[in-house]
Amino acid sequence: MGERLVVCLTSAEQEYQALQGEDARAACQRLGAEVDVLFADDNAVMQIQQLFRFVHAPEAERPAAVLLHTRVPDGLERVARNAARVGISWLLLNRTAPYIESLRREHPGLAIAAITTDHAEIGRIQARQLERLRPGPGHVLYLQGPAETSAARLRLEGFEEETRGRGHELRILNGEWTDTSAEKAVAAWLRLKTAERFVPDAVVCQNDNMARGTRRALELLRPDWAHAPFLGCDGLPGSGRRDVDEGRLAATVKVPSCAGPGIELALRWRRDGVVPAAETVLAPLPYPAS
Repeated sequence: MGERLVVCLTSAEQEYQALQGEDARAACQRLGAEVDVLFADDNAVMQIQQLFRFVHAPEAERPAAVLLHTRVPDGLERVARNAARVGISWLLLNRTAPYIESLRREHPGLAIAAITTDHAEIGRIQARQLERLRPGPGHVLYLQGPAETSAARLRLEGFEEETRGRGHELRILNGEWTDTSAEKAVAAWLRLKTAERFVPDAVVCQNDNMARGTRRALELLRPDWAHAPFLGCDGLPGSGRRDVDEGRLAATVKVPSCAGPGIELALRWRRDGVVPAAETVLAPLPYPAS
């Protein structure tokens, strides 16, 4: 199978998807490896079809490793197991999944791992940003990603841990990482009578997409509430960071690309036989820097 690697990417944030693809290509060029970068454009079915094409390819055409960013890592366990059975290493990018540990035990010679961001630290960073903007207790409208995902859970846990004892009252709404989902969630909440009694002192969103959708909903339905400071996450140059620079966001969190570090781990395994740790965690950074 040689050193050929495959990177399969899908994300609700197109700029992040493109950033990871560029990072993967740059790492392979620097390290002298061949890589195929595929985009599923936020389509889970398309991504599974892409992966199965490599898993079921003739042995000589299979990649040494697959690196993937996906919306639903838990849903790919069957694909991951099929890949490992035919000798393909499996590395998740910016995600973890419960099956990783058992798959590592069953295939100790393969590189089966997760390269992810410290999602709890993202929540703690947002809490510290909130404290600088709005010290003291207040009403916080909090837009969480899908509650069943580990990234969303950990970001909320980190935020709640860092704000414990400050007296904040949270109103937690759930979106699907997209601006449209957040806009719908906020609009539905605003139709409730209880929303009238919860005037947000700040709006904290688990990604910059949902911050945009939340702002649209508030500007349309409660423009007097849209003046509260908004916090986001992802911090991509053409979106989140630009929103901060132009005043639409008070702050965001920069999430690193996991593709380059993942390529390095895959090639170290392939060339030197070094099996990576089950989880490699990368540090996020506040923007603007504190």
